[in-house]
Amino acid sequence: MDVSNISNLSTSIAATKTNSATGIAVLKKALDTQASSAAGLIQALPPLPSNTNIGRNINIKA
Repeated sequence: MDVSNISNLSTSIAATKTNSATGIAVLKKALDTQASSAAGLIQALPPLPSNTNIGRNINIKA
């Protein structure tokens, strides 16, 4: 086995590790952004009416 092949393999593995770590960091940031957006949407929902029967039933009789 040639020594230059070992160094090339080591460099390739290190680059792959760095690329994976970068991808994971970007994914975590995207998930955090989505979570905060979802929380904002949930907080923007109007409160439920105090009478639980209002807006929950549909009269289908003609």
